[in-house]
Amino acid sequence: MPSAALFDVDGTLLDTSYLHTIAWSEALAQFGYEPATARIHRAIGMAGDQLLDHLLGTDRDHSQDDAISAAQQALYARFRPRLRAFDGAADLLREVAARGRRVVLASSASGRDLEVMRRVLGAEDVLWAATGADDVETSKPAPDLVYAALDRAEAGPGQALFVGDTRWDVQAAAAVGVPCIAVTCGGVGECELRAAGALEVHADPAALLAALDDSALGRA
Repeated sequence: MPSAALFDVDGTLLDTSYLHTIAWSEALAQFGYEPATARIHRAIGMAGDQLLDHLLGTDRDHSQDDAISAAQQALYARFRPRLRAFDGAADLLREVAARGRRVVLASSASGRDLEVMRRVLGAEDVLWAATGADDVETSKPAPDLVYAALDRAEAGPGQALFVGDTRWDVQAAAAVGVPCIAVTCGGVGECELRAAGALEVHADPAALLAALDDSALGRA
């Protein structure tokens, strides 16, 4: 079977983790909730419903959940002109593809957000495929996204590696039997990522690219 590299996008290839944190903080405040910003940041990477459960508890009134999520999406949309890729992100994807791996963006972003992120990333020439919100029923830390990305790559778990920036990425990949290489540029520390089970930890895409010869990702 072909080998594949499945890349999370937010916080891994694009510098968006703190923008999502700000948008969630402001959306929650509109509805009278004010969890610490650090708690919100540590929940980034979860789907909206799971993030709200994580921050607010499961025994709350859920009637406002859709409105809170809609507010977050609207608040985050104002940041689209400010999105930028991490240094080395596109070059990393190109080098991984050149070494024989099918490169798949494993995202659960909505169609418009995914379109913007792909444009900012600027690596369309080497993308095998990408997933979006319509491809998953339950987002990370559930493994649905990893299954969807494997399906798009036409690869099995034993032929793939996942690259992400949160423990939710590591857990979702592990549930499918896919090793996860982590980066800390999304704001999660190396100790937490290794404790979650990350195979390797690098500072950012540029650092992973520089270490590619010694990384499992560099071996097709």
